[in-house]
Amino acid sequence: MNASTMAAEVKHVTGWSIAVSLLMILAGSLAIGLPVAAGIAVNIVVAWLLLFFGVAHLVFGWHMRAIGGVVWQLLLGALYIGIGVYLLMQPVAGLVTLTLALAIYLFAEGLLELILSFRVRPRQGWGWLLLDGIVTLILAIMIWRTWPASTEWVIGTLVGISMIFSGATRLMLSLAARSLVTKVA
Repeated sequence: MNASTMAAEVKHVTGWSIAVSLLMILAGSLAIGLPVAAGIAVNIVVAWLLLFFGVAHLVFGWHMRAIGGVVWQLLLGALYIGIGVYLLMQPVAGLVTLTLALAIYLFAEGLLELILSFRVRPRQGWGWLLLDGIVTLILAIMIWRTWPASTEWVIGTLVGISMIFSGATRLMLSLAARSLVTKVA
């Protein structure tokens, strides 16, 4: 593959990345505008994922019966399915639990983004990763401090903010990559 073909391929890929970035920013804006609907939507998606993985654990456990450990796989599958059904049947009540889980997730994500930003620091665009990590940590702390009083709006609003910052970060990194390819090519 020659340099011009690679440059064209990178520009094509970064074009898609820019489009995804703009969609993330748009989706984040919608989530902020409709926080309760966004929170319930997140709850429903998580519930269906839990149901899917619960069934997967049951199937895996059934296939493991000759090896052993089937009981644990079946119990884990039943637990996932039970939580998934609960979240589908009680979407607003499920938001309380998901709000706490979101705080824990965003805290871990923020720490990992901070670590990543320092690992890629000499490269162009690393500051955007740093900013994304700091904002994500602030969001995690905000959720933790207001939980459970603001459960109805917090998931949609904070997920929206996180999506906007993640979309902006992806956009800046994509533009930096496209700029670098243009300079090299």
